[in-house]
Amino acid sequence: MRAYRPPLEARGGSLRLDFNENTQGAPPTVRRALARLSSDRLAMYPEYANARRALAGAFGVRSGELLLTNGTDDALHLVADVFSGPGRDVLVLEPTYAMYRFYAERAGARVRRVRYGPGFAFPERRLLAALRRRPSVLFLANPNNPTGTLASPDQLARALDAARRTTIVVDEAYADFSGVTVLPWIRRHANLVVTRTFSKAGGIAGLRLGCLMTNRRTALVLARAHSPYSVNAAALAAGCALARRCAATAAYVADVRAARDLLARALAGLGVRVFPSAANFVLADFGPEAGTVVRRLAARGILVRDRRSDFPRPGFVRLTAGTRSQTRRLIRALEEVCP
Repeated sequence: MRAYRPPLEARGGSLRLDFNENTQGAPPTVRRALARLSSDRLAMYPEYANARRALAGAFGVRSGELLLTNGTDDALHLVADVFSGPGRDVLVLEPTYAMYRFYAERAGARVRRVRYGPGFAFPERRLLAALRRRPSVLFLANPNNPTGTLASPDQLARALDAARRTTIVVDEAYADFSGVTVLPWIRRHANLVVTRTFSKAGGIAGLRLGCLMTNRRTALVLARAHSPYSVNAAALAAGCALARRCAATAAYVADVRAARDLLARALAGLGVRVFPSAANFVLADFGPEAGTVVRRLAARGILVRDRRSDFPRPGFVRLTAGTRSQTRRLIRALEEVCP
């Protein structure tokens, strides 16, 4: 299997526009919650009931429909372990988040792929044809990473109806920025699993907290195979703070949406092709100068992600949209470094 290459070290102090994290930092409510953690609480194994209730309430589900996970990656790992394995097929749309393939291969499954087309429109016809072969799991990011593609609720409903024997995982890591979710459908579709993370809008990527939500029966099956203490006490405290509808997080999301549109317009003005995005980033095609642009930005303390490995040719760069002030700094640097 191919190894996953994690983020580079020594990123602190740079403008982090390479891994779609919150670029502003954890909100004050989270820092206060962490400061209140007692030494006794830190000495105990974590207790999950209160956090599960708080987060279930925030997401509008029942606590029995939610599993707390060590980031979204833990949720993906769990689904791959339980519902795939040797002799089974796992379906992914590519290019997409690399960990879908990684965990499927770890489980011994065969990875089947459907490619996005040239403009990255959602490949519904080819996806439905692949689902007719009854893969055990479909991993689908919505919005997709790194393309920013957003499948419509109607498209997702048709996929769910066409593949009742396939566990369909809709990874909504960027749902805060798109405003689109299928979370209310988990009782309607027995084969639906929805994952969320607190690493993007929530600002606690370093604490590793996510949620897996599905119907109660599937949640019970997954819980049997889940590590009993995968989420630590600090992450639980931070998650409960974010569950209280943190105003700072809402303001950050609004700022990022505006910054994303500002960045897309600026790139287009520089003659760079930009693809429509519903997430907190944009994918841009810099052509043969992409590597030079990435290096020149890094020399100015701005990190962006070269995604050449996801495409048949170099040129594609993913740029996280931070706040509007951060994005203006990025635009000024782009005006200097673009040929």
